[in-house]
Amino acid sequence: MSNIYHRFKQQFVQSNSLLKLLYINTAVFLIIKIVQLTLTLFNVSSSGWIQYLELPSNIAILIRQPWTLLTYMFLHIEFFHFLFNMLCLYWFGQLFTYFFNQKQLVGVYIWGGIAGGLLYILSYNIFPLFTAKVAATYMLGASAAVMAIMVAVALKAPNYQVRLFLIGNVKLKYIAIIMVLTSFFGITSFNAGGEISHIGGALFGWLYTLALNNGKDLAKPITAILNWFTNLGKSSTEFFKPRQRFKVKKNKQTKTDAEYNQQKAANNKEVDVILDKIKHSGYGSLTAEEKQRLFDKSKNL
Repeated sequence: MSNIYHRFKQQFVQSNSLLKLLYINTAVFLIIKIVQLTLTLFNVSSSGWIQYLELPSNIAILIRQPWTLLTYMFLHIEFFHFLFNMLCLYWFGQLFTYFFNQKQLVGVYIWGGIAGGLLYILSYNIFPLFTAKVAATYMLGASAAVMAIMVAVALKAPNYQVRLFLIGNVKLKYIAIIMVLTSFFGITSFNAGGEISHIGGALFGWLYTLALNNGKDLAKPITAILNWFTNLGKSSTEFFKPRQRFKVKKNKQTKTDAEYNQQKAANNKEVDVILDKIKHSGYGSLTAEEKQRLFDKSKNL
């Protein structure tokens, strides 16, 4: 079990940012399902503790659980919800890293998820339609973060074509437009919170590419925070490593010019004797000791 853990840890560390996001989402999904299964066997409800990871629309609850603004975007309960989001993350994440870089991918994912979550909370506390639901509505899933990635790359390369099953080649801009309009017209549906968060993610993806075109990378704060945690982990690892003992080397005695010239002449004479032997009898006539001596002396010449 320990070997499996270390192998997975090594693979995670060596993987790129897209795979890391996929690994984290998958690990959280599997852990949730295992815990749910275990609790069900003991006839215990799992809905209570999951709400500590979901994003509430109730601001009073959010103040007590601020971490949910981050955890909700890695959380999935239903298999097909998880599968669809991960497939979209993989497809559009690959395209994103073609036009941007890996560090920017993580920044857009997290900022897109936060933007989607904030718009969802704001909408549920402003529009009268959601007044009756705000006290007991929670949201989860990576959809808003994925939408941010999709819109960012669609704005960067609007005419880039992707091949869709049973449809053929479609430009990215049309895919983004269809996805955004679908979410917009679905904000009064049963999944209103999710659709609103998609709009928030899309808005950040649009804003991100516009800012980047003007020379400002909005993903840098996320990158800086992640680098800080990474360096902190390395520092703590180094702290617990046993300290190495330092050996003090004694300085070699400096030779005079006469001693140096005398030694150099001796080396040259010994090499000349070996070279004469090679000239008359060939390199194969040398003994193993003479070959080694020739090699050693040649380095000092």
